[in-house]
Parts: sequence; structure tokens; C-alpha cells
Amino acid sequence: MLDRDAVPDTFRQRVLTAGKRASTELVHAGWDLITELGAIGPHSRRGRRFGAFGPDSVICFPANALFNEQYVHIGSGTLFGPQLTLSAGMVPGQEMVSDPVITVGDRCLIGKGSGIVGHLQITIGNDVWTGHHVYITDQNHGYADVELPISQQVMPERPVTIGDGSWLGHGTVVLPGADIGRHVVIGANSVVTGVIPDYSIAAGVPARVIKSLEAPTR
Repeated sequence: MLDRDAVPDTFRQRVLTAGKRASTELVHAGWDLITELGAIGPHSRRGRRFGAFGPDSVICFPANALFNEQYVHIGSGTLFGPQLTLSAGMVPGQEMVSDPVITVGDRCLIGKGSGIVGHLQITIGNDVWTGHHVYITDQNHGYADVELPISQQVMPERPVTIGDGSWLGHGTVVLPGADIGRHVVIGANSVVTGVIPDYSIAAGVPARVIKSLEAPTR
């Protein structure tokens, strides 16, 4: 029988290190498999709930909240990062007054931890990319009646549009009525409330145009 005290400390350390490495690789391999299997694509059971889900598009695992997917239309080649919130309405099963409520075009990239919550109409064009933790909504809370809790007041809705080829930096918030043009850059942590014209750079709270780009002549 092997005397434990006779085994050199360096040998025991090597065995422990090798065991930890093997365990780490096993955990990583398992997580990679879960991430792959948990992703939502156009042919998955969850993907078929959407009003439209284009080829080569994917919602990465894990997602935070997805409901009333039948009112959401996704184009082709679009990638949604993990921890996504993508919903139409306030509660699962809610009947919406418009269809689709949310439209996301082709070849878009929506960053990790972002949220798109629509109630009337959110239209995101083709080739729109965002940083992480971007929030887009077409509904806000009313607060004019100081005798009534804000949660019980009318929630006004106004359509939101984001044009083709635009980029929204990390932490951008897009609020009801925002109309972001084509090929627009929105600086990180900006709040968009109004119209941002084509070929411009905007930043701030609220976001304002800080530079105009030369529009293509062709």
C-alpha cells in the first residue's frame, strides 16, 4: 500500500492541477454545448412562434424574456446577443392592435443584454448594429396626475424607427417617437427622443446632432 506521506508534494500538486484543468475543460465544453443547443433559430420550436424568423438568424442563449413572439418579425442573418428581452405588449397572451409590432431587418446585430419592448410599432432597418445594453421602446409612462400612481396612468405610444445601416452605442436608450435615420451613429449612453436625420452623429441626453456626414452622391 502506498504511503501518502511518501508521495512528494510536487507530485500531488501536479495531480491536483491536472484534475482542475480537466474539470475546467469539461465545464467549458458543457457550457458551449448548452449555449449551442439553447440558441433559438428559425427551425427551432421556439423560433416557430415568431411571426417571421429569417434564415441564418439566431437569438443567443440565454434569453431573458420573450413573449407574444407572433407579433415579432425578424429578417435573415440577424444576431441577437444573450440576455435579450424581446417582447410585444406587457404580458404574455396580450392581443396587440397592430401586427407586426416589432420588425427587425436583415443582417442586424443586437448587443448582449439589450431590450426591445414594443406595444404599437418598432421598425429596425437592415444592417443596424448596437452595443451592449441598448433599450428600445415605443411606450412611456404618463405622470401628469399627481394623485394617481404612475403605474395606473395612461401609457402613451408613438412609433419608433431606426434606419438602415445605423449604429447605436453601448447603453443607448431609444424612447417613443424616436426617428433615427439611415447611417446614423448614436453615442454611448445617449437617450434618443426625437428625429435624428440621415448621415449624422448624435450624442447626449437628449441626443443631439454633433456632426453631419457627407451623404453619398450616387
